[in-house]
Amino acid sequence: MLTHFITGVLGAGLAAVLLLAFYNGSSGSGSSGSGASGSGMVPAPAASAAPLGKSAKGVAARVRPGVVIIDTTLRYDSERAAGSGMVINSDGLVLTNNHVIEDSTSVTATVPATGRTYQATVLGYDKTGDIALIRLQDASGLATVPIGNSSSVKAGAAVVALGNAGGQNSITAAAGQVTALNQTITASDEAGSTNSETLHGMIQVNADIVAGDSGGPLSGPGGVVGMDTAGNDAGYQQQAVGFAIPVNTALAVARQIAAGQASSVVAIGYPPFLGIFVGTGSDSSPQDQAQQAQQSGSGGSQGCSASNAGLIAPSSIAPVSSGVLVDGTICGSPAAQAGLTGGSVITAINGQSVGSPDHLGVVLAQFRPGDMISVTWVSPAGQRTTSSIRLTAGPPQ
Repeated sequence: MLTHFITGVLGAGLAAVLLLAFYNGSSGSGSSGSGASGSGMVPAPAASAAPLGKSAKGVAARVRPGVVIIDTTLRYDSERAAGSGMVINSDGLVLTNNHVIEDSTSVTATVPATGRTYQATVLGYDKTGDIALIRLQDASGLATVPIGNSSSVKAGAAVVALGNAGGQNSITAAAGQVTALNQTITASDEAGSTNSETLHGMIQVNADIVAGDSGGPLSGPGGVVGMDTAGNDAGYQQQAVGFAIPVNTALAVARQIAAGQASSVVAIGYPPFLGIFVGTGSDSSPQDQAQQAQQSGSGGSQGCSASNAGLIAPSSIAPVSSGVLVDGTICGSPAAQAGLTGGSVITAINGQSVGSPDHLGVVLAQFRPGDMISVTWVSPAGQRTTSSIRLTAGPPQ
């Protein structure tokens, strides 16, 4: 099984997911936190590069000063996680994996070379390509990683993978070789998530990279050629297999994010936030959704919650045959402030009927933070309410 190389410390989070309105367009400056300065801030792949060193140790010594340790808080999932990142601009642009910052409510980055820790802002991300660009706040004069060119990588080439191995808050190096190119993989989170993603064009290596290395550099003698992303669960005496996103691919996405150019796959800034826990899938029956929640160990509460930890099944659900069952709401969120509770069923957004959790996500995808939307729902007591709710900025997806 292939897993992402991010370390996670899990709380008692349940299977209910936090519903965010995923927006692929540019958000307003008041809520997106983008602050990008243009594609010129992102370096291009090296046309040619002077050798960093003749040994793995020499290569690692040149690359290590530009590697950062990324720590995230996933407050609504009762989790914390750790990964790695690469400084690509001395003013604090850092390239990492999307799954490193996914669902985060707080991101910090520590530069081991200086010992300084910075708060970080997510500028944007490509969920399908597992690439994200963040900015370290008030950073300047940082060491950057030496960029190579992944188009020149060949099977058999010597490489060194660096990262926050094991989440131990230090940058370690693992040497190996490129064993294959242009690989397609399906990876899921090490923490046991049922979510998985398929990634294409990956560089395969036999370097012994481990959890926590996600977002770290894969370097050859000519500079960084990839970004550590996933690997196998290496058992006893099993050869390590790791995968990295080619650096040319990652930089192209970073350049698009820095320019503020959203697309069908690239999101700029933070997505809108409604603040409800719902199930997943295309089943439009609230009763079936409730059964799914009970089987998965998740559920809801008519009161608000700080996270999905400790949610219990609602004592009753709205008496309707179609819509999206709300398992719970986040305290202080737009949904909670509007009076939505666990056990309620959302039936329409802006007058458009919604019939399942997946459908609700599709309908909400057209909005951005700061937008006012009309939400219609039925309470467990059978009362139908339509209320205007202003979406705020939420965790990146």
